Amino acid sequence: MLKDIIKTLGTGKFWKELVIMTVGMMVGAAAVYYFLVPSKLVIGSISGLSIVISGIFANMGISIKVSWVVLAINVILLVMAYFLVGKEFGIKTVYTALILGPLMDLWELILPYQKLIAEGSTSVMGDPWFDLLCFVLMLSMCQAILFNINASTGGLDILAKIVNKYLHFDIGTSITVAGGLICCSAFAINPFRMVVIGLIGTWINGLAVDYFSANLNRRKRVCIITDEYDELRRFIINELHRGCSLFPMKGGYSKSDKIELQAILSKDEFAALMNHIRVRNIKCFITAGNVSEVYGAWNTAKNKKLKHLD
Repeated sequence: MLKDIIKTLGTGKFWKELVIMTVGMMVGAAAVYYFLVPSKLVIGSISGLSIVISGIFANMGISIKVSWVVLAINVILLVMAYFLVGKEFGIKTVYTALILGPLMDLWELILPYQKLIAEGSTSVMGDPWFDLLCFVLMLSMCQAILFNINASTGGLDILAKIVNKYLHFDIGTSITVAGGLICCSAFAINPFRMVVIGLIGTWINGLAVDYFSANLNRRKRVCIITDEYDELRRFIINELHRGCSLFPMKGGYSKSDKIELQAILSKDEFAALMNHIRVRNIKCFITAGNVSEVYGAWNTAKNKKLKHLD
């Protein structure tokens, strides 16, 4: 186990993902601290639930910082993540979840939100709808980036990942369902109008996460009909290091036998393939469509050099 940990720490992939997680969580912490905490908006998240719990205790005369409640709830959920989702996801989420509260305190130290709020207002943007949109945009981008490297912001994302893994819902749908339940808890501290705003924000958050995730994971499904299919097959296998499939077919107009080549490529690989076809002047019929998710033996290595193919 110790050797595995030392080996992991020595990889560039580990440090690259550590930087991504840290920067992503700084954005997420800023979104919570500046747009949720002052307005007491409860979007479907553990941060929102923490605001409710902190508010309930405040009504009882007990002062508990939101960041402390976030930390306590995340500790419980992290145990679930480790055993139900996987060790890698659990370990990464331990890091991201545990730094959320301290990063909120860091933003408070750097620039307290009180300095950004006009007198008599409880909103940084001056309107809860603007706070909602700013929060959703910032957090959704953060969530999508972390999900893409098999991590999360912790909290609700852990529950969403569990639902996604075992019930095979889209990650955005999972966030929306779990978040909607949390939003309803806001009736304990907020008026009906604010709860409705939170529910709408949760729904938009789910849509935004799906949108950003689809763009991060987007691949091209390419279908090519050409007499020079074998040259393209060798190029895809030897130069792009991807697999492809060959399907016999018959032309509807000419009734001649043809071969259709199909492959799933990244955007850069698709561009390299199209450049190869142009340079070699290969006559072919091509269709290409977007694929948002790929399962199976897909090589995710980022160290491929495609510049020499230009």
